Amino acid sequence: MKTTRILWTTTFLMLILAGFPACAKGSNKSSDSTSGSRPERLSGERPEGTPPGGFGGGTPPGGGSNADIDYAGATEITSAASQSGKTYASTTTDESALLISTGDAVTITNPSVTKSGSSIGGDSCNFYGLNAAVLVKDGSTTTITGGTITSDASGANGVFSYGGNGGKNGAAGDGTKVIIRDTTITTTGSGSGGIMTTGGGITEAYNLTVTTSGQSSAAIRTDRGGGTVTVDGGTYTSNGLGSPAIYSTADITVSNATLVSNLSEGVCIEGKNTITLNNCTLSANNTKRNGNAKFVDTIMIYQSMSGDADSGTSSFTMNGGTLISKNGHVFHVTNTNAIINLNGTGIVNEDDDNVLLSVCADGWSGAKNIATVNASAQVLKGNILVGSDSTLTLNLTNDSDFTGCVSGNIVNAAGDVVSEQTGTVTVTLDATSTWTLTADTYITSFEGNASSVNKNGYTLYVNGTAL
Repeated sequence: MKTTRILWTTTFLMLILAGFPACAKGSNKSSDSTSGSRPERLSGERPEGTPPGGFGGGTPPGGGSNADIDYAGATEITSAASQSGKTYASTTTDESALLISTGDAVTITNPSVTKSGSSIGGDSCNFYGLNAAVLVKDGSTTTITGGTITSDASGANGVFSYGGNGGKNGAAGDGTKVIIRDTTITTTGSGSGGIMTTGGGITEAYNLTVTTSGQSSAAIRTDRGGGTVTVDGGTYTSNGLGSPAIYSTADITVSNATLVSNLSEGVCIEGKNTITLNNCTLSANNTKRNGNAKFVDTIMIYQSMSGDADSGTSSFTMNGGTLISKNGHVFHVTNTNAIINLNGTGIVNEDDDNVLLSVCADGWSGAKNIATVNASAQVLKGNILVGSDSTLTLNLTNDSDFTGCVSGNIVNAAGDVVSEQTGTVTVTLDATSTWTLTADTYITSFEGNASSVNKNGYTLYVNGTAL
């Protein structure tokens, strides 16, 4: 019996060593994990068993449809109006301080808005705007300039643009648009984003100062039904668990802004949605896993299958600017088809494990783990991890340079072995781009000139054959 056990153990160790990739081990670490939900909701807007950070998730009690909601506002505007220097306040549960419910244009200048009175409305708050400090709906184009908006309650988003499509992903909204500039927005409660867009709403934000501190409270936040968000200038800071600076179930473009996440992912994209950053500085220090999250990362792209976002191709684009990843993997892709476009972005990876990208299983199911990285005039450094059931296409063009290796040896932040074999990997280098190896690397296919690969004393194996 003892001899048999020794032989079995020896054989097992030999099998592990035979399949152990040469690239540095892809561990992932974090200080702790909190049961909850997805990132933004992964981060914790959903019950246990749903995804992480502001991510979608299931519908807790109190959800329902917008037709079931009895909206209320301490001040309610129901026709065209222009108001300046006014104070709007509510201390009542499920009541907005300012409710704009009209198809007409409304102008609000230098407001002072305060909201307290927590809600247990669940998705009535997340999807339809119940209990928001300022709620705009029913087709109004509302322009807010200057002033301060503060909420100190759960389920109390700062400024909410609800487009009226009933949370139907991909459906057009009713034309509701919020144009807001030079305003300071501060929220402290859970489920309380800074600027919030759902149901096909439209938000245009200019030079805002937004700070959120609660769980599942992204500074720039979207949810079921999506919409269009355009941000130019300003500073957007999130401090809570499961609260990225941006959570996207919509089409979001941010330019010339500073984005900071002090505890969670920097940005999260769920499903068939997009984030584009132009000349932004994004900094994230994701040190505490939330909900179902098994990895620690700065850019998370995934699909929870919660119904909050359609399945399809997720897209993250960063043009110029600086991306600072203080802890964990810089990019993490799971359960979706993701396209990552990087164009001349400065990437600073401060994590000791030096993982640039992981593409692998992470607890969700229903889709494949597929990523395409298009790098133009881009410097990339670090390890790339591709799980055995995952696929990566890496395209380097226009004087791009990648220094690193590819491996399938992945251990998540919970200490679980996710993969020991590299999945399907295709690397393409144009004539102006280079790859410097930092370890022996095994990939599926290679397109380009072998002389563009600086082997650096290591070997690149393509479909099992040394290049």
